[in-house]
Amino acid sequence: MTLRAFRYRFYPTPEQESLLRRTLGCVRLVYNKALAARSQAWKERQEKVGYRETSKMLTQWKQEEALQFLTEVSAVPLQQGLRHLDKGYSHFFTGRAKYPRFKKKRNGGSAEFTKAAFRWRDGSLYLAKSQEPLNIRWSRQLPKGAEPSTVTVRLEPSGRWHVSILLDDDTIKPLPQSEKSIGVDVGIAHLAITSDGEKVENPRHLTKHYRRLRRAQKALSRKMKGSRNREKARRKVAKIHEQIRDARSDYLHKLTTRLVRENQTIAVEDLSVKGMVRNPKLAKHISDCAWGEFVNQLDYKCQWYGRTLVKVDKWFPSSKLCSSCGHKMDSMALDVREWTCPKCGTVHDRDINAARNLLAVGHTVTACEASVRRSLRSSRSLHPRERRLEGSRSGEQLRKTRKGRKQEPKSRGFAVSVSRTVWESPSFQGGEDVN
Repeated sequence: MTLRAFRYRFYPTPEQESLLRRTLGCVRLVYNKALAARSQAWKERQEKVGYRETSKMLTQWKQEEALQFLTEVSAVPLQQGLRHLDKGYSHFFTGRAKYPRFKKKRNGGSAEFTKAAFRWRDGSLYLAKSQEPLNIRWSRQLPKGAEPSTVTVRLEPSGRWHVSILLDDDTIKPLPQSEKSIGVDVGIAHLAITSDGEKVENPRHLTKHYRRLRRAQKALSRKMKGSRNREKARRKVAKIHEQIRDARSDYLHKLTTRLVRENQTIAVEDLSVKGMVRNPKLAKHISDCAWGEFVNQLDYKCQWYGRTLVKVDKWFPSSKLCSSCGHKMDSMALDVREWTCPKCGTVHDRDINAARNLLAVGHTVTACEASVRRSLRSSRSLHPRERRLEGSRSGEQLRKTRKGRKQEPKSRGFAVSVSRTVWESPSFQGGEDVN
């Protein structure tokens, strides 16, 4: 069984829209009040407040005269909102996310319904406190015999309604084995460059709609705050952003699905996109490429269909390493797109050469069963004793390497990365296949 979400657009009736908007407003209110209570408790009394305490607060809020409207909507989305807040705090303390922020009405909102708050009958979806089924536009059919476990209703900033149905999909099965392997390097001029010489064009979705978006944003800035015309202008800007997002997502899904179907092993570089967008000259173009989403789609699709995805550490010198003889250049500027190896004289295309080196690392991992390790955790996710232990270990490593070359920084987080010993081992010689 594989958990899979199917997203559809639906068109609510006036009664359903009124109920859903009140539900989203109540979810936002409860979330913000719980966040304020947790922040205030820690700031004033150094007291930790968890999900149980906020759930008791919700019961008390419903008994207040000014908040009687909380009882008019289903209680399940309100409880789920508190669970999402608790999960946000967990991600913050482990270093995987920033501190939770307050929800805003202009961003739309979402409400999650579990099995106790909806009915699935004869292919129709009934939400709690609603007598009519949702008018869903079934762009694709659900798997036969599937029973939804969770339903999430979302209102987009542009005013569109979407429903996401989560279920166990038993139709996903591994694809037949393929003898083809590929290395993929990402870029800006070309979105993806493969080791066999293919260069996938970057559609530049933001650039295509940039003039329309700029005009719409300028018109929005001229409108009076709080007026109806400003709300119309805000929705127009939101629609353009959604067009860009939908086009980008569709393009990435088609590309990643084709790569997964055609190749048994895919080797990619685990880039730190968060650090790369700090470059003000390239931040807009890097964000438009969506490299993180590209790798994320490859990751879960390889798990679905029985493929192997190798994430090579970001410090691997894929562009500076000759794929023919293994010679490593000392430095290489970003504007150098072609270069000649001073040792063997091979002329390299920068991106294709990097993709071939990534493929060589992927072959080394799959053939030699080299260690693929989990990179170091963030120091905020460690217990104080573990943090002191990590500090003592790093101090010993620094003393050992002080007389030698400077130690390279290590990646953080939970992204899978190939250890440095893989590409420095004798079995890895440039782009040569070890099989």
